[in-house]
This record gives sequence, structure tokens and C-alpha cells, in this order.
Amino acid sequence: MRNRTAYPYLTGIALALLLSSSCQNASNNHTDSPSKTDSINGHHFNEDSLLTSIQQHTFQYFWEGAEPTSGLARERIHMDGVYPENDRNVITIGGSGFGIMSMIVAMERGFISQEQGVQKLDHIMNYLGKIERFKGAWAHWYDGELGTAKPFSEKDNGGDIVETAFLAQGLVTIREYLKDKGDSAQLVAQKADKLWKGINWNHYTNGQNVIYWHWSPKFNFQQNHPVRGYDECLITYILAASSPTHPIAPAVYHEGWARSGAIKSTAKKYDIPLILKHNAKEGEVGPLFWEHYSYLGLSPKGLKDQYADYWEATSNHAKINLAYANQNPKGYKGYGAEKGWGWTASYSIKGYDAHHPDNDPGVISPTAALSSMPYTPHESIQFAQYLNKQFGNKVWGKYGYYDAYSETANWYPQRYLAIDQGPIIVMIENYRTGKIWDLFMQAPEIQQGLKKLGFTSPYLK
Repeated sequence: MRNRTAYPYLTGIALALLLSSSCQNASNNHTDSPSKTDSINGHHFNEDSLLTSIQQHTFQYFWEGAEPTSGLARERIHMDGVYPENDRNVITIGGSGFGIMSMIVAMERGFISQEQGVQKLDHIMNYLGKIERFKGAWAHWYDGELGTAKPFSEKDNGGDIVETAFLAQGLVTIREYLKDKGDSAQLVAQKADKLWKGINWNHYTNGQNVIYWHWSPKFNFQQNHPVRGYDECLITYILAASSPTHPIAPAVYHEGWARSGAIKSTAKKYDIPLILKHNAKEGEVGPLFWEHYSYLGLSPKGLKDQYADYWEATSNHAKINLAYANQNPKGYKGYGAEKGWGWTASYSIKGYDAHHPDNDPGVISPTAALSSMPYTPHESIQFAQYLNKQFGNKVWGKYGYYDAYSETANWYPQRYLAIDQGPIIVMIENYRTGKIWDLFMQAPEIQQGLKKLGFTSPYLK
């Protein structure tokens, strides 16, 4: 391995690219590709190396940076070691689902061996099976060391069915990946399958035609948060309908999520159709993670139902972000489709915020553009190039790109969030090979669930 001191003039990612070229053992079969080379401080690297390096380093958040007792993803990692809420070892269930999916990418691309991956995943499945669950669902957060649920808010001290869905998406996908890879891998696949089938989705309807986000043995359904579209929660309904053990009826999807058809929208922003009515002001869009979390496994390519063409809906949301960046109505520094763009939930100048064009304090979150790569490949890769050339180590660290930055405020915190790091790895892979989409969509229960709800897709047999 070459020593860093031999290349003192390279930025962090440039060195990472140079040292990671040996890890490119997977094919790149995407279409509509932008330029195949990237220039960093005068050194040229092809697109394949750039994307591999981003995936490899971001994956370390879920590998080296994992909470050691559980093996699961820490909610946050602050490189300065300062945790005002004393939550360094709090694990996130949704972010851990993304991390599980990222392990497929890591094994496929040689970042870790299959043996290493299976061993780690076995540890994770055992941990998930022994901690407290709530009608089969997990809480939003746990104390990783103790294995006890950590309340997200006063009445949210029990099951979180949406975070559970993000985890279950990973469980189904890893089961499909490991089920034919040898005895030890099959045992892990069986554990993942048992965990997924143990979730009582129907309980979370509270007897109504809608899914409720929270249930607690102490507070029951007092949190009273019905999950209605459109936002990041589509996968919750897909999995609930697909469950072979505790499924919801189709009416729960159509009346609850789709609001009896009111989910459809004819609104446009920057002359781009929204397709679906976002849970935002009339005619506005929400943060971009709404087009990432549900679609890590659920492929929007060719996915349609009576309410939307989901490829059009997801892609248009990203394109609205690009149009906003070009218009830059507040005159923020460094905005533009060829510069900085992408607004989602992330760290912000004043804490944490769900950024979108109607709520923008001048903060850009790298995950927004990078995780949109299947929808906007040229602009997403161009964004990575802009970060590398313009900022280098100011925005890039041990676990890839930091969570957020602001050129206008000269604000570059060295902090990470699991729910922002995970989609970067997985969605880049879906752009490159479609691997995670292929695995999730081939699952027999998912095929049946989508048909049950009236979806059509080229993946359906």
C-alpha cells in the first residue's frame, strides 16, 4: 500500500481514488453516462474509480464506524467527538437497514469478503432478534450497548413502523442475496427471513384503513400519526401489503396512503409536473430523501399504479431541485446545476432541518444529489466533481462526504448521519448495476404485494 506522504499534493478523495483502483471488480453497465474522467488537482480518474471510491469510503461508516455491541449503524458520527445529546452509541433502525443493503455492495465490489460480510450480518441478525420489539416492529432508536429502546419523543417510546420498514427492506434484500451462497450464508438468510416475517404490519392500522406510524405498550396509538402520501413512506405500505404473515388489506393503501385518490397532483413547479401531491405547501415539493428511502430496494423504473408513473415522479423531484439551483432566487453562493445543488433533511446551520426549495437557509446536503444518481446521472456526478475540485478535504473525510455544508455561511461541519450516508452507497449502485433493485424486486412476496395493490412493473413476472 502506498504511503500518503508520497502524495502530499492530493486532496483526500484524490488519494482515495488512487489507492482504491484495485477494488474495481464489478461491472459498470449503466447508460446515459457523462464524461468518463474526473480531474482533481490536475490528476485524472475515470468515472468508475470516482464512484467506487465514494462507495468504498462511505461504506466504512457502516463497517468501521458501526456501534460495536450491535454491529448496527450509529445514528451519527461527529469527527470532533462532541455529542451534545450524549448519543454516540445510539443506533438507528432505519439507517441500519440502509447499512445492511450497503454490505451487498461491499461484498460485490470486494471492499470486504463474503465471509466477513456473512459473519457481521449473522451478528446483526442475532442482535435484532433479541432486543425488545413492539408487535414485531422495532423502535426508532436503541442504546446499542444496552439493547434497550431509546424514546424518540415522549409518546414515541415503542414501535416505529416506518423505521421498521426501512430495516425490513434491507432484511428482504439481504435474504435474497445470501439464500444461495453456501450454508453459513443461508443460515443468515433464514434469520433475516424470520425477522421480516415477524413484523405485525396489520396491528399498526389500529383497525382503520391507514397505517399509524407509532405504537407503544404504554401510550397505545396516542401519538396519532397516520401515514399518508406523498413522502418517504411508500415502502411501508408495499411491505405491509407483501407480508406473508400479517398483511394489510388493499383498502389500507388506497384509502390511507393514496387518500382515496387525492394523492394525485396536477401542480407544476418550474414547469415540471409534481405528479403526486407532496406533504408540503400546495404546489411545493418536500426534501429529496422522499425519492431515496423507499426506492433503495423498490425500483421506480417502469413502476406504475393508478396514481402515478413513479419514475417520472421521482425524477421530476430531482429535476425541480436542479431548476431551483439554477434560478437561485436567494442568491446563495455556489448554487447551480453545474455546481452545488440538492436539498434534503440533514444537519443545518441551526441544528437539523428538512431542506427543500421552499425551506432553504443556504445549506446543501451531498446525499441529496448523490443519492439521486439514478434520476440525474450527469448532474449528480458533476456535483461530486465540483465538491472535489472546489473543496477537497473541507467536505470529504474518513467516511466520505460530510453531511452538509454552506458556501454562503462558510460552514463545513465534519459530521455524518447514517440515514444520509446509506442511500449514497445503495443508489449509486442502483445507477451502476441495478443490483439492489434486482434483488428486492425478485422477492416472491414483493411481487405478490405489488400485484395485490395494482402496480405494474417490468420486474413483475
